Amino acid sequence: MKRVLLPLCFTLGLLAQSPWRVEKSGTQVELRGLSVVNAKVAWASGMKGTVLHTVDGEHWKAMQVPGTEKLDFRDVEGIDANTAYVMSAGPGETSTIYKTTDGGTTWKLQVTNPDKEGFWDAMAFWDSTHGMVFGDPVKEHFQALVTSDGGATWIPIQGPGALPNEGGFAASGTCLSVWGSQDVWFATGGGKVSRVLHSGDRGKTWSAAEVPVPAAAPTKGLFSVAFLDAKHGVAVGGDYGKPGLGDLNGVRSEDGGRTWEPAQVLHGFMSVVVSVPGARQTFVAAGLGGSAYSIDRARTWTAMDSTPVNTVGFADPSTGWAVGPKGLLMKYVGRRLK
Repeated sequence: MKRVLLPLCFTLGLLAQSPWRVEKSGTQVELRGLSVVNAKVAWASGMKGTVLHTVDGEHWKAMQVPGTEKLDFRDVEGIDANTAYVMSAGPGETSTIYKTTDGGTTWKLQVTNPDKEGFWDAMAFWDSTHGMVFGDPVKEHFQALVTSDGGATWIPIQGPGALPNEGGFAASGTCLSVWGSQDVWFATGGGKVSRVLHSGDRGKTWSAAEVPVPAAAPTKGLFSVAFLDAKHGVAVGGDYGKPGLGDLNGVRSEDGGRTWEPAQVLHGFMSVVVSVPGARQTFVAAGLGGSAYSIDRARTWTAMDSTPVNTVGFADPSTGWAVGPKGLLMKYVGRRLK
């Protein structure tokens, strides 16, 4: 969402016996993108053209994509140890996608936002060749482009219609989520209501569902959506301008996103929710309000830590990372999530 800027720094406050261990990131910039490929391979991204990479799950290398010092990489999608895409968010031509196929040694610019009024929020890939990038409305429709050739070409498609002042939040790279080979969901805010948009055919057609998380302000709404399978999903958000606000910050669905019911995630603003691979019913949510997990498809939540983070990602029930302000990088070292 282009109308507001996200806060950049917050006080670090670890709970006793935290399941998160702070790691060396090699950077001090704000990190918002994270893609966990497996227990050893992961990618992260952030401001000033910064990308982080690990191939052993322990040591991270920080790098800068040449010529992108003024870009803010809000999302990263890792395919394997060598291949990854990074997406910058910003007005018009400052929204871009770069790709590496050699572990970050070299990067190639794939696409620049063709519309000066556009602002990309997130991207997601169904597999190594099929992906989508989604952005704020242009001429009353959300902006969307798809690729079927690993990003060699990005084709604009007709995005769903938008409400007045509605948009996405480029806060964690997770307001756009995919599952299987066709399904994609997008979480919105800013308009009169929060919504989850869904397509079951890679963006050819769309449906929309209103959810009870408060919106109606540039800082409020849904910030992230994730699905365990084609039916069971969670969306979270709140008001990042008031991160401690006790308003409803989560919803859950059991019918593929057609209907949603309240699912409060403890207390405060949440910028990300992810499912945990290898765990049948487990989600992890996090944000300025800290982090929490649910092992019953978001019916109940348990606090993990109070540290403000921007996004999280997991390889399996025992391996995950979180990134956030001032180069914050943490590894999950807690007990196995069911």
